[in-house]
Amino acid sequence: MPVLADLVNDLIALIPEDGSRITNDQIRIALEQEAGEPLSEALLKDVKDRVVAMGAAEKPRGPGGGLKALGVSPPPRASAPSGNGRPRRSGNGATPATPSSTIAAGTTAASVLTGELRSQIDRIWDAFWSGGISNPLEVLEQLTYLLFIRRLDELETLEERRSQRSGQPMRRRIFPEGADEQGRPWSELRWSRFKELGEAASMYRVVGERVFPFLRELGGEESAYATHMTGARFTIPTPALLTKVVELLDAVPMEDRDTKGDIYEYMLGKLATAGTNGQFRTPRHIIELMVAMTEPTPRDVMVDPACGTCGFPVAVGEYLREHHPELLSDPELREHFNHGLFHGFDFDNTMLRIGAMNMLLHGVENPDVSYRDSLSEDGAIEEDKYTLILANPPFAGSLDTESISAKLQRVVNTRKTELLFMALFLQLLKPGGRAAVIVPDGVLFGSSKAHKELRRTLVEEHFLEGVVSLPSGVFRPYAGVSTAILFFTKTGRGGTDQVWFYDMTADGWSLDDRRNPLLPLEKLGPAPNVALAEGEQEKNNLPDCLTRWRHRQDSERERERTARVSACPRQKSRRRATTSASTATRS
Repeated sequence: MPVLADLVNDLIALIPEDGSRITNDQIRIALEQEAGEPLSEALLKDVKDRVVAMGAAEKPRGPGGGLKALGVSPPPRASAPSGNGRPRRSGNGATPATPSSTIAAGTTAASVLTGELRSQIDRIWDAFWSGGISNPLEVLEQLTYLLFIRRLDELETLEERRSQRSGQPMRRRIFPEGADEQGRPWSELRWSRFKELGEAASMYRVVGERVFPFLRELGGEESAYATHMTGARFTIPTPALLTKVVELLDAVPMEDRDTKGDIYEYMLGKLATAGTNGQFRTPRHIIELMVAMTEPTPRDVMVDPACGTCGFPVAVGEYLREHHPELLSDPELREHFNHGLFHGFDFDNTMLRIGAMNMLLHGVENPDVSYRDSLSEDGAIEEDKYTLILANPPFAGSLDTESISAKLQRVVNTRKTELLFMALFLQLLKPGGRAAVIVPDGVLFGSSKAHKELRRTLVEEHFLEGVVSLPSGVFRPYAGVSTAILFFTKTGRGGTDQVWFYDMTADGWSLDDRRNPLLPLEKLGPAPNVALAEGEQEKNNLPDCLTRWRHRQDSERERERTARVSACPRQKSRRRATTSASTATRS
């Protein structure tokens, strides 16, 4: 049974400060999520009455009931947006949802941000460039630190509000009370304080000499985010640039979980337009297709052993929130979602920091995002642990033999990274675990002994269920390599009956270096908001691919093997992989 005082404190923290209403339904959802169990009408009424009696809120007039801040006039009502966009979720399920534009989820984050928000982020980016930081990865890293600092202040403010309105002491302090050994107030480290210092030189001194050392000391905290701040470096070169960036960033609304995630995704998208740095990022609509085809469940344990900016874990989280909303009201599932479902490894600390921040801003409390060289002797140590793998690992050619895990080399005797990662995937999966991974065409068509042995293993010892051949321009502008998505399940005893093939020729975007959309944005992605008209599927194959995949066990089995889609019997699968390279349709 939840403690009444705790529920009162939780409700006080949920009251919007701008005078807007939190409805009875929103109160119920939020408090049941906090309590981890259903709450009776009588208990909810008691909690609301106590908050009102304390003077922490008042009951507004009109339908919907609920509560609002005492004595604060509600904000003016915004005009209703046009279109039929999907409703946005709030950060904690309590604040009113904000309608989004009619943009299909799973295309690009630029699609779901308003023009004003995009302009705000662009101005921040331009400020860095004109201020002397032109490396987009360094820009994103510095922004990640600043967003984390701002987030810490928001959490401290939330806890202070809870304490002040309930009359109870703060349950957790992030920033120490009082002053340091030199008599400088610890409160100056907070975003809301140092942004008001006035002089640019004073802010620069506080951030460089006090805030960043404080971030590095947070590494002892049991949090994926604090851990990755141990190597935080402050590289903003001038007080003027810091002042401008803080001012611009402070004006960006970050209250809503979806908005925070979309903003960060838009920033990540700038890596993809910056030449070779774009290798860290798989196109979002391809990620969304892979996630939809694997259909993650709330009880999965997923991993990306080359996670980069955590695009795959983020997409799995968004998929689960949309298709399994019960996970946020079930205490066991919610605990698993925040602390056990998501795992990602990388050997680039900058990527780990960016990836961890991406997860934080998408509402995952404590994912396992950690440093690991997945192919090394020390990295390839786990076996039979995960139920789902989604990955697009880097394929860097050949590695030095001494740097490769001996365990992986016993599975496939090679130094080629694409084959070693395939061996790693099979090692990491539990029996019955499934994977969707992007591989270069060499995995399908390579003629070496190692390539042939790997294909034999997939087909005869496990369940190779599907292959989606991607257009060769899907990773432009930074790579034109031909790739495919493999879908397989680890069984250890075979199971491959027929292999489903799909030859994708268009993903909705031009296949040149510009990668411009070929259709209106609401018609892009694997699940567009607006149905495609006749002939438009030739420009965006993703919805067709997803629909046919879902029928792979029935109608797709009868399709002729010369068509774009086919189901190939097992005895012909390996032969097709070596003969179809010259006949596969490419754009």
